[in-house]
Order: sequence, then structure tokens, then C-alpha cells
Amino acid sequence: MKFISWNVNGLRACAGKGFADAFAALDADFFCLQETKMQEGQLDMQFPGYQSYWNYADKKGYSGTAIYTRHTPLNVTRGIGIDEHDHEGRVVTMEMQEFFLVCCYTPNSQDGLRRLDYRMKWEDDFRDYLKRLDAVKPVVLCGDLNVAHEEIDLKNPKTNRKNAGFTDEERQQMTTLLSSGFIDTFRTLYPEQVTYSWWSYRFQARQKNAGWRIDYFIISERLRSRLHDAKIHTDILGSDHCPVELDLDL
Repeated sequence: MKFISWNVNGLRACAGKGFADAFAALDADFFCLQETKMQEGQLDMQFPGYQSYWNYADKKGYSGTAIYTRHTPLNVTRGIGIDEHDHEGRVVTMEMQEFFLVCCYTPNSQDGLRRLDYRMKWEDDFRDYLKRLDAVKPVVLCGDLNVAHEEIDLKNPKTNRKNAGFTDEERQQMTTLLSSGFIDTFRTLYPEQVTYSWWSYRFQARQKNAGWRIDYFIISERLRSRLHDAKIHTDILGSDHCPVELDLDL
């Protein structure tokens, strides 16, 4: 079963940069989007054989998540059930027969780390949410989680040490999540591989491959034996992120 996750940095913009072609070529069972930056009715983008489920931010042109699926879910929920966190369209959860699929766009700590305290609260609450799901059935979490976990996950770790996405606090939160019964699929399979999923639009970062790996598939530990492959599609353009892939034997 093939899963794709992609921060499209504005689906309407990405639609003009080959999104439909990439969607068709990737041919996924589940195609998860972050940062759609849309409100309901702004773009009618449906694909034959797929249903879609959306979570829009209250604020126009901001955040937002969605899942396209070939498989009818048992249930779909939006948000994590905490009002403080549930106005920015950051989570769509789809319950399937064998697992939960969670599409997430984690809050950015922002320049000057002005949102770091909120981010820490989000991390604690979101981890609790995942653990509650995991107690029922295994979890497949994907999305732009806005953290490069280890030094191997970004081009310039020393100069970014106290910047959003590579603070000690954010990295520790990822460590805590992974020690709570979950695994980072790409790093599990490719512990030494240097591959990035996001590049700044500034300083020709993508051409120089000065990137960060901040887009993930995280799965419940007990799905490890089902893990077939994890890929990062650095050749696919259209956003400042590229799609990431998970292949599970389900």
C-alpha cells in the first residue's frame, strides 16, 4: 500500500506547477497534503477513483491539510479535539480497518522562536493524541513536522542550532515521540543517507541542495515488520518541499 505526503505550499499555486501530473505519476493509495492554504470552494480538484477530506484553517490563505484516498475510511476526524489547537486546519485523521492515518502540519516556531512555547504545548498534546490512537490500532503519521531531528537531516546544523526547526527543544520532542512506540521510517531504513525534503526559496538553496529533512512518515513500532520502503522524491518540483513516500505491506 502506497502513501504519499507533500507540503504543497499553496495548492492553488502548486496546481499551476504540475500538481496533477505529479499526483498521477505517484499513483498512491493515500495522498496527504499540508499547507493547502485554501478555504472550502476555492479550488475543485478531484481525481477519478479518489475521495478527499479537508481541514481548512479559520484564517484565509493559511495552513490547511487534506487527504485523497482510494479506500473508503471507517471514520474521518479533523483536529485533535483541543480547541486551542483546532482552528488552524493542521490535522486530518482517517480511521481504516487496520490502522489510523494522520496527516499533520506541525506549527512552525517562527523567526525569533516567538511561537516556541506554543509549539511545545502542541507537541505534548499531539503526542498524547497519537498515543490514544495507538492504543486502539496502529498509527501511520505523515506530514511536515517542522523539525530536522538529527544533524544528518539538514545541510548546516552548526549555524542553525538555535533556529526554528532545529532547536534542542524541538529535536527533543521528536526523540520523545520516537521513544513512545513509533519509528521514523526513512531513517530506520536508511540510517546514513543524506536526503532533504525542503529547501528555502532564497539563496538558490535547492540548486545547491542546502536543504532540511522535515517531512516524515512515522509509524507505530508494531508496523515495523510491514515496512517495505520509504522514499523522498527530490526530483518533483512545484513547491519548496518535495513529496515523501511510504510503502507498507498491508
